Amino acid sequence: MHTRILGQGLEVSAIGLGAMGMSQSYGPNPGDRSEMIAVLRSALDSGVTFFDTAEVYGPYDNEDLVGEALEPVRDQVVIATKFGWDIQDGRSVGLNSRPEQIRRVAEESLRRLRTDVIDLFYQHRVDPDVPIEEVAGTVGDLVAEGKVRHFGLSEPSVATIRAAHAVHRITAVQSEYSLWTRDPETEVLPALAELGIGFVPFSPLGKGFLTGTVDTTTTFTDDDIRHRVPRFEADNLAANRALVDHVKALADDKAVTPGQVALAWLLAQQPWIVPIPGTRRTSRIQENAAATTVALSADERADLDALAQRVGVHGDRYNATHMGYVNR
Repeated sequence: MHTRILGQGLEVSAIGLGAMGMSQSYGPNPGDRSEMIAVLRSALDSGVTFFDTAEVYGPYDNEDLVGEALEPVRDQVVIATKFGWDIQDGRSVGLNSRPEQIRRVAEESLRRLRTDVIDLFYQHRVDPDVPIEEVAGTVGDLVAEGKVRHFGLSEPSVATIRAAHAVHRITAVQSEYSLWTRDPETEVLPALAELGIGFVPFSPLGKGFLTGTVDTTTTFTDDDIRHRVPRFEADNLAANRALVDHVKALADDKAVTPGQVALAWLLAQQPWIVPIPGTRRTSRIQENAAATTVALSADERADLDALAQRVGVHGDRYNATHMGYVNR
């Protein structure tokens, strides 16, 4: 797999791996920890060197898992993790990006990840009670101390990006972006291009929808995040099927999978975009990595560019509570 450069010279594989689903959010968690460790290690065989986790995933379990899996190959990988949630009694109860909290999370994440430096440290959601300048300054201090290499933000507004970047240069912004979630295109992506900041789309396969494996007959357990996402309600799924059917038709013509088309489209948007699809299966990692070899013509790209507007996307990507945390 080829590599790409995020902001500030951070070189990563063109497609990364989001590890969250190995510990939460997509139905019953895997019962065999050793199996997930093997999946994480297998990613290197497909050229994946960029791994994404967070303290809140689990909470804590996912960082432990990633740390154990990648310790033997630590010098070959880039690990991103995140701070910013207030975790009490094993659950998130809100946001907390106070400087002392950022420092505490950094130390605990270093321990769980079995490393002496965090390659990329994101603020997971913008905390309206803490000036972003204080957040950026605190992470900058951690960089100066050698505990963190790069600073990132997740789901920020352009105003927040600019204010933070003025204090400490941002390497990457992470937000949801895919063929059916186009929000960053209007303001965020132009600002990142101007400032030289990389972009890391999470849920690049639409929480599985763009793989073509989800339809109105699919049921979600209570511990599956999609059970609470309006976009996955039965009526909305039926309406959104037109979008994925179009992607599938193009994939069939090219003898690839719909997910590979969706990732290839993202890769074609900008050379500093690095998607991080998640999975629990080595076969999916291999499939996703192979998306880097899928070529889209100018006409195919233009068709996909206009797809969401042409067919429409039904339902929000989060429920009302979680939508309130984005674009601050």
